[in-house]
Amino acid sequence: SPWRPQRLSQTFRIGWLRRPRRRCVASCDRLSWAGSSGARSRLYEYAREGWASWPQLDVAGLSERDLEVRKGPLKAPDLREIVTAWERLNQVQEEIAKLTAEKNRVRKEVSLTSFPLFPSPRQLPVYNALVKEGREIRFRLKALRQEEVELQEKYYLHALKLPNRIHPDVQLGDEIEPRVLEIIGRKPEGILQVNLNLLSTSSLPIFLRRRLAHISGLRSYYLRGAGALLERALVQFTFSKLIQKGFIPMSVPDLVKGAVFEGCGMLPEVHSSLVYRIDPSRFEDLNLAGTSEVGLAGYFADHAVALKDMPVRVVCSSTCYRAETETGKEPWGLYRVHQFTKVEMFGVTTNKTGLESSALMEEFLALQKEIFLELGLHYKVLDMPPHELGLSAFRKLDIEAWMPGRNQYGEISSLSNCTDFQSRRLNIMYYDEKQQHSFAHTVNGTACAIPRMLIAILESNQLKDGSVRIPAVLQPLMGAEVIHKPSHTLLKYIGPNQAKKGKKPVSEKPWKT
Repeated sequence: SPWRPQRLSQTFRIGWLRRPRRRCVASCDRLSWAGSSGARSRLYEYAREGWASWPQLDVAGLSERDLEVRKGPLKAPDLREIVTAWERLNQVQEEIAKLTAEKNRVRKEVSLTSFPLFPSPRQLPVYNALVKEGREIRFRLKALRQEEVELQEKYYLHALKLPNRIHPDVQLGDEIEPRVLEIIGRKPEGILQVNLNLLSTSSLPIFLRRRLAHISGLRSYYLRGAGALLERALVQFTFSKLIQKGFIPMSVPDLVKGAVFEGCGMLPEVHSSLVYRIDPSRFEDLNLAGTSEVGLAGYFADHAVALKDMPVRVVCSSTCYRAETETGKEPWGLYRVHQFTKVEMFGVTTNKTGLESSALMEEFLALQKEIFLELGLHYKVLDMPPHELGLSAFRKLDIEAWMPGRNQYGEISSLSNCTDFQSRRLNIMYYDEKQQHSFAHTVNGTACAIPRMLIAILESNQLKDGSVRIPAVLQPLMGAEVIHKPSHTLLKYIGPNQAKKGKKPVSEKPWKT
């Protein structure tokens, strides 16, 4: 028979004895298990097997409007079915609790009537009645527990796709455009037309993206010389600033289980075209994280933070992986790539008044604006509409910087207030002096996404001779004020795919669309 993990209570009683180690090859029942509809939920499966706590979802706080305006996987009728299953599940669990108490009472009375070994002739009728009552209770418990399992499956497979509530300041409407909250800085002037596609030409060869189809495929690149130094300088500048502001530096795994993705509001099974999944025939349920938010949320999962330590602010620099197979937009250049470096902010705060996460979000936004202003960028802050919020965000603010090569604004950061959406799924809590536990609120935001920051900085700081002036705050970190054209001879391509005379290679097309 397939191996089944022990109950957590049994594991704790054993002490230091660990669970048996599972095989890497995913051939057990759990990988092939699915509901009657074929839907899957890693988070439900992990809770069902005792690896994670049962998600405590806020079903009562949702309205049908929240589902309709988000354009998500669930519609208004689904919410009514979920609520019905949830109410019946609560009833069944209450009945199970009462019958369990009755069973314990009967067991205790049976032990008293049969003391020390067998019941006396006078106690025998009482003993037989208790045994019969206990047998009936067990039969009823068995039926109720079977119903509980079926209801849990029906409830969680749908309820885990429910979105967060929506902030009252978010504008509602079908396909409404983002609302501009503020515009900061001025567009760079004096940029020569010949250099508008700086990052897709050889005028400043600090990165390579040509002829990589047989090396790493489209949407990939190399950084060289000043390009690599600029990447390191941006990470160091952002990291240092946030640490000075009280952030705790962290490093997280790039490979994360699907249950954590789902707890964050990302569904690898549904959005498989966006997530790189490790071969399940060799390694069960491992995915490359598209943001360190997933790893940071996993760090706090099934843990409680002391109230005196709240709010917790952490910062992480990680490599992010995005499959991006659903879109054919901008396959060239640095704007939309498969792998990149990003500095992420993540915060965990209390929920006493319900306003703490909004205050933390404003704090993160002020830090983002400070970073981008010091880097000399012209940008605007957008309040995103419901259909752009995803599942987890209560409110989402994007920042778009002006990119001369695109002749338009491009997204450089995102900031989300997830309230208790992630904490209820991943069991992230805080506790006070009386050891009373409450669900925390989480906030996450991009501090610096390297490729798009490179685009905005390099294109906005061009000089007439084709060189680029380095932002003042990065000059000490790079040991220079200007990125000049390199004096070395460029690599000569000697491969088989030579460009025909008079025809520009396809890979040299500018990435703007």
